[in-house]
Amino acid sequence: MKTKKTKIISILTAICMMVSVMTGCTSTENKTESEKPTDNIGETQENIDQEPQGEVDIPEEEKYGGVLTMALSAVASNLDPIKFTGTYEDQIIRTIGDTLVAYNHDMTEMVGLLATEWSANEAGDVYNFKLRDDVYFQKGKYQDGRQMTAEDVKYSLERSAKESALNRLDMLDHVEIVNDFEVNCYLKTPNAAFLAALNNGGNIIVPKEEVEGWGDNFGAHLVGTGPFAMKEMITDQSCEVVRNDNYWGPKPYLDGVIFRFITDVNMRSNALRSGEIQIANDLKDESIKIIREDKNLKTNEIPGMQINYLYMNMIEGPTADIRVRTAIIQALDIEQMNKALYQYGEADRAYMPLPPISWGYDKELEESVPKYDPEAAKKLLAEAGYPDGFSMEYYTSDSSSAMKVATIFQQYMKQNLNIDVQIKTAQWGTFSAMGASGKAPIYGMSWTWDPDPYFYLNQMFHSNAIGSLGNGQGFNNPEVDKLLDDAVKISNQEERAKLYKQALKIIVESNAQINYSNIKIIDGLSKKVQGYDSYADRHIVICSPEVNTWLMK
Repeated sequence: MKTKKTKIISILTAICMMVSVMTGCTSTENKTESEKPTDNIGETQENIDQEPQGEVDIPEEEKYGGVLTMALSAVASNLDPIKFTGTYEDQIIRTIGDTLVAYNHDMTEMVGLLATEWSANEAGDVYNFKLRDDVYFQKGKYQDGRQMTAEDVKYSLERSAKESALNRLDMLDHVEIVNDFEVNCYLKTPNAAFLAALNNGGNIIVPKEEVEGWGDNFGAHLVGTGPFAMKEMITDQSCEVVRNDNYWGPKPYLDGVIFRFITDVNMRSNALRSGEIQIANDLKDESIKIIREDKNLKTNEIPGMQINYLYMNMIEGPTADIRVRTAIIQALDIEQMNKALYQYGEADRAYMPLPPISWGYDKELEESVPKYDPEAAKKLLAEAGYPDGFSMEYYTSDSSSAMKVATIFQQYMKQNLNIDVQIKTAQWGTFSAMGASGKAPIYGMSWTWDPDPYFYLNQMFHSNAIGSLGNGQGFNNPEVDKLLDDAVKISNQEERAKLYKQALKIIVESNAQINYSNIKIIDGLSKKVQGYDSYADRHIVICSPEVNTWLMK
């Protein structure tokens, strides 16, 4: 066994080197692109620039001007709030549009954006919002920058409730207009996660004329109430936004922002070092070390909420059998896989489908996750009727990090269980559609949202979510459904946490998925960038009532 494990570790190193070369590495050192939420930056901490952002003291008028260029790590294919499925799309959407409420920076409480105040009835199924009366939409083709009213809130939220690709507002029944600047939101049942749901970029307020005028092309011509207005969307390349001079909040310092889509982490890092861009989003692997050590650059590093995992089909095929799912988990050495994937403090070992910083996390359940045991895995697979293994398709996005995970998984399955894994890759749109279909035998995924467990457990494990990207594995357990339904009816967070932990125990013991890493958010920045901010849910803030990014001349 010892020599076999050594052999696999050597193979992992070779795989990471091979995939790095295939994805355009520019250094002789190993490269691996992944993510994480750790509090420890690692032994290179002394090399990290500790200069607080936004601390340079210059006259206010000198902060205005300049265009910030930011490289995102994936292609934003659709910016329609009800159609997007990726975090990187949300990052652009929330620069153009506003939600009623949002989290403060440390994500501990809600603050008002388009809403000035809000309250709920005693039952918790009706929420009242009073709206700002000084908010205007950006000018578009079908309206000329008119005032936002309660009609727009009703239209936008009901549209999200009925049509959202990720069921972002599925708890909402309808919205009632009280007056031009006040609405009541009626929920299907009491739901304590409603305010948190409104924080999502899928629930920005948009004008009906633009949505219906553009139809399916609205995402390429998004209009909102935010600090920047869309100027141009170039498919698969970039999105440019310009200052909205009629923004209800502080006047943005920047003239505009160009979001470039650079999927290769080495290209992002090189573009930052050359000055081609000022922010490289989502650094990975050796690029982290390079940026940390560059005296002209700095990193912005915060614990994140992203979980990386593989989910297994629970409806059809061999993985519908819990013995097969358990064997697959036992045959994968997650600790060694993570060592091969994350060499620069990018990720911690994950155990369950909640990030540790969520208040619903239960550390005691970590012991319930099957440990690496190839011999036990072989016996269990034989007991399930597959002594000689089988063939299965593994679906993944085409990013280099996803390919490394897929390749390592493929090697472990072949080595330990004689399972022939056929890797199927696709760009995000095709890939996410396959995941939602419930037809993928095994599927590489990541999930990040909100500290509230509702946005992980309900979206991934409630039977109502079957058919969506979150529950593509077809998880269906009536007891879990009841616990999740009961939890959202209670306003007390401590009582909700107890119910979520009970549900989490059933979920973890079902071995529905392989949770392998929790991600840290690491962005690289030019030292010219001041006042930039990002949140644990990967929401980036360039201009808001609290933040205003600017560039040193």
